[in-house]
Amino acid sequence: MSPLARFMPLLALLLPLTAQADPSTPPAADSLAIDEPGGVPAGYALTWSDEFSTPGLPDAGLWTYDTGANKHGWANHERQYYSDARPENSRVEDGTLIIEARKEDLKDKSDWGGQHYTSARLLSKKTYTYGYVEVRAQLPCGLGVWPAIWQLPATKALKWPDDGEIDIMEYVGWNPDTIYHTVHTGLYNHVKGTQKGVLKTMPAVCGQWHTYSLLWTPDEIKEGIDGRFYYRFHNEGTGKGAWPFDRPHELILNLAVGGDFGGKTGVDDSTMPWQFRIDYVRVYQK
Repeated sequence: MSPLARFMPLLALLLPLTAQADPSTPPAADSLAIDEPGGVPAGYALTWSDEFSTPGLPDAGLWTYDTGANKHGWANHERQYYSDARPENSRVEDGTLIIEARKEDLKDKSDWGGQHYTSARLLSKKTYTYGYVEVRAQLPCGLGVWPAIWQLPATKALKWPDDGEIDIMEYVGWNPDTIYHTVHTGLYNHVKGTQKGVLKTMPAVCGQWHTYSLLWTPDEIKEGIDGRFYYRFHNEGTGKGAWPFDRPHELILNLAVGGDFGGKTGVDDSTMPWQFRIDYVRVYQK
């Protein structure tokens, strides 16, 4: 899922780059699938969180909205309009953040780009460099869904993929028993077919509550589900091309509709609206 469209929306029309990229090709041979105990590491303390305990719109002190490419269209040929502080698309109720994708046109919006679906993409205002992240979430089911928990460097001068992207969790409805763990860098990305990823089999994962996690240190990235790590990306020490992950990142929560990856086999409107539910977001650091 790349923020390229956010910062340079016109380029989204010209380039096939996006961080919500298609990782469906087999992972590179040197990607490392693991199965190790996870959880909050010893010596780490909670530095910020959102328990989504206050009904209404998401906490404006913690979250903002990405709407930058609505007018010109989002990369990957995604089909949604991302709204800004619209409760139909993002709200807190019953202790849960709900990001909802709907079949509708918002022709009254000045930045409407002709989309026939709406959703939301939330960016954390708090950033961090290195730490452990847990997000407890329930993924929507349906052909065309594309929810993600991911992060990017917190800069408006972002150059993708050189500046890196960490995809903690991606899910697509056409591959319903699989969670994608992936990173993208200048050397390792889907455009080159060299992305570093692991596809974790999770039968009937949509509609169930699971905890998705990331451990990010100067030496490695580990990602996992429900208290275990299944993916490890090592800092090989060869420079930014392989490891650009050394500056503050922001967390991103979004639900895309269709697109080159999410909509590979179409979008089933009959299953809408879709709800991507998040129970909590917690960030721990040393």
